[in-house]
Amino acid sequence: MGQRARILTEILGFRGWKVTDAFFENAEGQLILPLEGVRPWPGSVLVLCVERRWAPRCSQCGALCRPSAHKKLKRRRWADLEWAGWPVRIQYAPIRVKCPHCGSCPVEMLAWAEPRQRQSRRLQQRLGLEAASMPVLHVAVLHGLSWSTVRRAELAALARWDATQPVVPLRQAGIDEKWLGRRHKRDYKYVTLVSNLETGVPVWLGRGRDEATVAQWLATLSAEQKAAITLVAVDMHKPYLNAIRADPALAHVVVVHDPFHLMKRAGQAIDELRREYFFRGGAELRAVGRGTRWLVLRAWERCSDEQQAKLRELFRYNPRLGRAYQVIEEYRELVRHAPDGQAMDIGLKRILRRTQERANCALRSWHDSLRAHRNEILALAEHRPPAGRIEALNNNWETLIRQGRGYRNIDHVLLKLRFNTANPIRTDRGARRFLALGLTPPLPLRNAA
Repeated sequence: MGQRARILTEILGFRGWKVTDAFFENAEGQLILPLEGVRPWPGSVLVLCVERRWAPRCSQCGALCRPSAHKKLKRRRWADLEWAGWPVRIQYAPIRVKCPHCGSCPVEMLAWAEPRQRQSRRLQQRLGLEAASMPVLHVAVLHGLSWSTVRRAELAALARWDATQPVVPLRQAGIDEKWLGRRHKRDYKYVTLVSNLETGVPVWLGRGRDEATVAQWLATLSAEQKAAITLVAVDMHKPYLNAIRADPALAHVVVVHDPFHLMKRAGQAIDELRREYFFRGGAELRAVGRGTRWLVLRAWERCSDEQQAKLRELFRYNPRLGRAYQVIEEYRELVRHAPDGQAMDIGLKRILRRTQERANCALRSWHDSLRAHRNEILALAEHRPPAGRIEALNNNWETLIRQGRGYRNIDHVLLKLRFNTANPIRTDRGARRFLALGLTPPLPLRNAA
């Protein structure tokens, strides 16, 4: 091996392989003869011809095979990372081996790419990382590739990362609905997302938000996996609760409502009461109540002195709104800090007595909702699961939907959401995990030759 080939081999960085030749080609695939002092024309491609130095391996099981080829194949090219701004193509004529271990006859294992892929692993990693922070179309334009090529490369990189993740048993599950955005043109506008409350990582994504959607997820679980589930946290969407209760294998599961949706339903009641008095009572009252929606929904302890003074002014105009605000604050404290189910039951009965007035339609509707979901609210005080992780996925979800401008493949969305959730860039370790993206595979892939 000459000095030039040795330097190129070291730059290539794959043990057991050597570079035998390197040349430039133009966009039409014609050879560019080197001229001293003249750079190749922009748009040229650097082609690296490589050969195997060690014995080949089976791409199915990784076992060593005979050096003689079972069948010689045509030369192929794989896209690799740029070298000094030049696009690189790795050229090699692989062989089909006959594996003595598994008995198959696959194409030999390649150190730089997965089977049936035309991009190197490190290029797929680069594309996957860039697609995590910008639309796929922008990544395709940046690298001069087609949209479909970048999408397939990103999927391959994310699937390789997902295969390296440990399997965590699902003991506490969270179910929530997600909106697909206004650009979504499919018949369904929502999807159902199931996540592991202990880790916060999503585990399943399905189209729709009805009982059939949750039943599809339950059909993917074995009897042992269902027996391992002890708790499910859902919002107050009735089909989710019905689907869980309809499965006899989940009869032992405790169903709770997360505090966010409990307070959301209470906020809707007091906001409707505010609208009923101020915005339907004439121009003068409308001027007083304008701009107070989020103030009424805000907890008293989080209000400044000026905001508390404004609330007192509103309550002087409508004492019924003040009493409703007091009930909501009592309910907020109960949901947050009730020590056990008994304390929650006592406080819930007090709130039900204060909201049972038929004339107050807004609070009466909330009263009926509390009665219908009483068991799930009491279970919240007994178990206190980390239900906040369900809503914590909203930021990553909305970012993905805005960047992608809609998705057709929900499995693609799930992989991207899993990656962004499992690798938050908050610490040095998190940054290293994010940049790794499963690039370094287990042996013997690194030494495949």
